[in-house]
Amino acid sequence: MPYSAGDAGKGAAIFKRSCALCHTVGAGEPNKVGPNLHGLFGRQTGSVNGFSYTAANVKKGVVWGENTLFEYLENPKKFIPGTSMNFVGLKKEKDRNDLITYLKQAVRHFSSGIAVGSDANELFPFQSA
Repeated sequence: MPYSAGDAGKGAAIFKRSCALCHTVGAGEPNKVGPNLHGLFGRQTGSVNGFSYTAANVKKGVVWGENTLFEYLENPKKFIPGTSMNFVGLKKEKDRNDLITYLKQAVRHFSSGIAVGSDANELFPFQSA
């Protein structure tokens, strides 16, 4: 089942509980144990400057979009065998939808000025509300 919009507030709580220890989302914030997620949508796996990725992450070559992230978050080690991400995943579709909805808002202002539709291949100019 593909991504569908969730509850950003619930996604923020999931991020705080499951992701914030290892990841930041703001522009210019540092990498932690995991890379900064600002600009995540439309970015290729293993490509954050200054972060040391496993070869598996670099070689995966996936561009992050709503649907790729939805699949990844279910079981990161299955999606990218050899990743060092120490996270078992979010089994509930609703939790993944909520988290992705939050991330779309939290990393909304891309340095490239684009936002991503339902797939990483559907790039369009970002228009603020």
